[in-house]
Amino acid sequence: MSVKWGLIGASTIARQFMINAIRAQEGGEIAAVMSSNPERARSYARENGIPAAVSTLDALLKSDIDAVYISTTNELHLEQALAAIAAGKHVLCEKPLALTSADARKMVAAARAAGIVLGTNHHLRNAGAHRAMRDAVASGRIGKPVAARVFHSVYLPENLQGWRITKPEAGGGVVLDITVHDADTLRFVLGDDPVEVSAFTQSAGMAGGGLEDGAMCIWRFKSGLIAQSHEGFTTKFAGTGFEVHGSEGSLIASDVMTQKPDGSVLLRTAKGEEQLSFGREDLYVRSVGQFHAAILGEGQPAATGEDGIWSLASAEAALQSASSGKAVKIDPKLGSIR
Repeated sequence: MSVKWGLIGASTIARQFMINAIRAQEGGEIAAVMSSNPERARSYARENGIPAAVSTLDALLKSDIDAVYISTTNELHLEQALAAIAAGKHVLCEKPLALTSADARKMVAAARAAGIVLGTNHHLRNAGAHRAMRDAVASGRIGKPVAARVFHSVYLPENLQGWRITKPEAGGGVVLDITVHDADTLRFVLGDDPVEVSAFTQSAGMAGGGLEDGAMCIWRFKSGLIAQSHEGFTTKFAGTGFEVHGSEGSLIASDVMTQKPDGSVLLRTAKGEEQLSFGREDLYVRSVGQFHAAILGEGQPAATGEDGIWSLASAEAALQSASSGKAVKIDPKLGSIR
């Protein structure tokens, strides 16, 4: 089966990762790209070998496509996804799904009612490192998990700064950009859901407009496990990592909070230390492969729309906590509440 895609947004992430990931699939084809700037659409299509360039969502959705990949700024996701669903197109949307978890729930409900596949492009759960950690936790290799730490503070490249650090109305800031990923990866690796978060945010000199460019969060999960996470745009020399500590051992992963299949995972127990082996498949190739399978009725996207609601509700709660100075409970059915 061929799957013809339309790109909603002539984005950097599509150029760097998603175009190749779609074309790596058997039957994967990119038929058109949409940008509200007609010249940008034309030049993007020309540079990336895409047959058609359009400047309106209506024109894209009327073209011969089966699915859309949405990578526009965050405030546009809801309207674009709902229009695509109404047009009968499957939707793979960048995170966060919307600006609020209430809007994300609208997207999920619309897709379910229409029989449309909706996925959230949480790439990290497709990494071999995180899947190896998940398997180790689930199989009891570290006993009962009691604590976790995520180090995901990086330096935001100049070409990606733009709206992320200047436009609150577009959903900028590090929490909606990175904390959503950390919440999702914690859920995936632990097989557990967060129920409460306390957070601090900072503006360390990069972000303007009242936006945050750094955050530290403390999470409580249903099982009683506690976790901490550090997200940032301003740390040029920090490495990334993910640790899970249990009653019988620890998992210590380095350089794994990345878009590439890199890093290492160390299992440390009373028996000593063991480097876990894992596959190095391209994260986005795997994500699109699962999405294609879901279209065929075989399983679900790597991250579903429901997963996108969870990560957004978690980030929403972190922002509320940082603003109020209080811990905030997380309920993906209701949105985050104090």
